[in-house]
Amino acid sequence: MTELNADNNLELRDHNINNSIIQSCSHPSTTRSSSIEEEEDEELRRLLVPKIEDLPLTPPTAIQSNFITYYAPDFMKPGYDQYVHRHANGLCVVGLASGHVAFKDEGGITAVDFNVGKADRSGIKVTGKRKKNAQHFESNTALCKVITNDSSYIVRCCVKGSLLEVNERLIKQPDLLNSSADREGYIAILMPKLVDWRKVEASFIGVEEYKKLRDIC
Repeated sequence: MTELNADNNLELRDHNINNSIIQSCSHPSTTRSSSIEEEEDEELRRLLVPKIEDLPLTPPTAIQSNFITYYAPDFMKPGYDQYVHRHANGLCVVGLASGHVAFKDEGGITAVDFNVGKADRSGIKVTGKRKKNAQHFESNTALCKVITNDSSYIVRCCVKGSLLEVNERLIKQPDLLNSSADREGYIAILMPKLVDWRKVEASFIGVEEYKKLRDIC
């Protein structure tokens, strides 16, 4: 009986020694794995969570986030500055740039008339995925006429393409041009073919270049 107890104690001792060896070998690996995971988590956190000091003072607008803005200064005539907001899908939103001469007239823009050329642009109704009834215009085609107390100015397409819509709100709310010409006060939306866009893109300038040209802060 004594010999049996002795054998059991010996086996138990050997078992404990083996467990201690296994645990001592496994700890460094577990520690290294945990350290790697922490480093990866920290790296991911740096990528996903920006530093407060790196954030802009004001968040980007929808236009800045979804469009690339181009400018056509002195388009057809001196002071006739226009912008083109181009979406990734090719759509182009056209309007008056902040440096357009019309904004310098006392009282700003007081009326918008889409009845130019041979048709009233506001009467164009495009339907369906195939953009049925869309009219195809050249870059110098007149879109509308903006009117001030002193004069009137023709606004043109700037890009060759299909006219999808004009901003009919401007007929009753021309002051949108004075308050937010680059957003709610846009003039029209066109869809140029890619080949036509590439031809005209080089003639436009970017935001920073336009600011320097017109000394805009």
